[in-house]
Amino acid sequence: MDNVEKVFEEKMQKTMNVLKNELNAVRAGRANPALLDKVIVEYYGTPTPLKNLSNISVPEPRTLMVAPFDPAVIGDIEKAINASELGINPSNDGKVIRLTIPMLTEERRKELSKTVKKIGEDAKIAIRNERRDANDKIKKEEKSGELTEDDLKRALDEVQKLTDKYTKEIEKFVSEKEAEIMEV
Repeated sequence: MDNVEKVFEEKMQKTMNVLKNELNAVRAGRANPALLDKVIVEYYGTPTPLKNLSNISVPEPRTLMVAPFDPAVIGDIEKAINASELGINPSNDGKVIRLTIPMLTEERRKELSKTVKKIGEDAKIAIRNERRDANDKIKKEEKSGELTEDDLKRALDEVQKLTDKYTKEIEKFVSEKEAEIMEV
């Protein structure tokens, strides 16, 4: 029974990590190196994450600077950034690539806010699916005689408490990201 709860909590924690990564990748009008986490560069025929090929820094609040470890790959990095769906045009000076994050329009802010809510809802659905799986396993243990009725009730309550805890955490992350997006 404790094993089921432990596995359940580990899965919920993984869901939270995925949520955090997805929310970090949403552009909020500020320069954030996490924006480039999903950019994949074709490096000598091998798809490689941009962060493995360069140093990404934030010299100014609205600017990202990408300094490749190998200057020969700067053109490939520029192509990969253009091909990504970031909507940011890179400027290349031969040594580094600068990305200026444009101001978001009110309409775009609202779209991003909806996207963030959808990501949050998807995370909540994943949490509820994990809860259902954990409850099914606990009920199977009770049917097979491994758990008493009291243990069953306690375990189900514990799973529900964990579900509520992680759901509140998701709502907190989503509201923080929405506030960041709507900030002018």
